[in-house]
Amino acid sequence: MQPLIDNARSFGQRPEEFAELAEGQSPQVLFITCSDSRVVPALITGARPGELFELRTAGNIVPPHACAHPTAEAATIEYAVEVLGVRDIVVCGHSHCGAVGALVRGDDLTAVPAVRDWLAHATPRPAGAAEDPEVAEGVQSHVLTQLLRLRSYPCVARRLTEGRLALHAWYYEVHTGAVRAHRPQSDTFESL
Repeated sequence: MQPLIDNARSFGQRPEEFAELAEGQSPQVLFITCSDSRVVPALITGARPGELFELRTAGNIVPPHACAHPTAEAATIEYAVEVLGVRDIVVCGHSHCGAVGALVRGDDLTAVPAVRDWLAHATPRPAGAAEDPEVAEGVQSHVLTQLLRLRSYPCVARRLTEGRLALHAWYYEVHTGAVRAHRPQSDTFESL
């Protein structure tokens, strides 16, 4: 923890670098990804403060829009689209994902009921080989399901129809740093 504290102390010593951020934000991209500590959106994209609006959830799950109660995820998506006017939404899954791996393998999650109930939002169960430690196929099919889920949000559907929003599916390889994007024409994930 001490190295993190030391960096936080020195980080606050450069206020001139951040002064204009106090005037507001206007990110062009909503980046939805997993809470996994190995996935760092700003590092992957090279984004500076104010350039990405991030939504991090276990397994980069986008819950159904029609949930019984509003969710923080739905509020974040709505705010990004309606208030900030983002032009792009990226859903980025990653290799070695514990959440998707648990779904692919059908792990017993009774010891972690909140995790089990959250992962229930990921239905249908992602395809993939249970023995694959990277769970590449499972993660990639899961990311595409989340894009479909995004399309059910009224604000997203409207902006897509108006041509003011684009959706992107990415797959990040933790073990190589490579990023692959889904190409609808070939229905494959290819290097950026």
